[in-house]
Amino acid sequence: MLREKLLGALSNQVNAEYYSAYLYLAMSASADQMGLKGIANWLFIQAQEEMAHGTRIYQYILERGAAPAFAAIDLPPTSFADVPEMFGMVLEHEQKVTQSINNIATIAMQESDHACYQFMMWFVNEQVEEEASATDILDKLRFIGENKGMLLALDNELGARVFVDPFPAQ
Repeated sequence: MLREKLLGALSNQVNAEYYSAYLYLAMSASADQMGLKGIANWLFIQAQEEMAHGTRIYQYILERGAAPAFAAIDLPPTSFADVPEMFGMVLEHEQKVTQSINNIATIAMQESDHACYQFMMWFVNEQVEEEASATDILDKLRFIGENKGMLLALDNELGARVFVDPFPAQ
């Protein structure tokens, strides 16, 4: 059974992951409206991943014999000035998620919940990838600057992303 502090942190993370999905859906819609279908696709896939993360944590809570506490999901922003602003927000958001994931791992260590600590290590490693991906795209956007042709090339590159379920049924 999960202790109360750890259960609360995991429940909050489920909420945070679903908020992340809402945020990336809002960004995807904005990119679509800008005519950047590839960037919209990348953000839509990101939303799907966040839903999968939240669902996996929800399932883990149930596996541990507890029930998650649910909270309202905040509304994300719905307008973005441009693509660099969006991806700046993506990086900033992923850094906040990293802090939250690390906090849960720390609580699991403090409570000597080795199973939960081990479970959270997948998410710790995933956050390294998430931040690196956002940083890579931001670096490309800085390089591109105002070059619309290069932006379209990046749009095409990001359009090739496909969703791969990180937790396929076994």
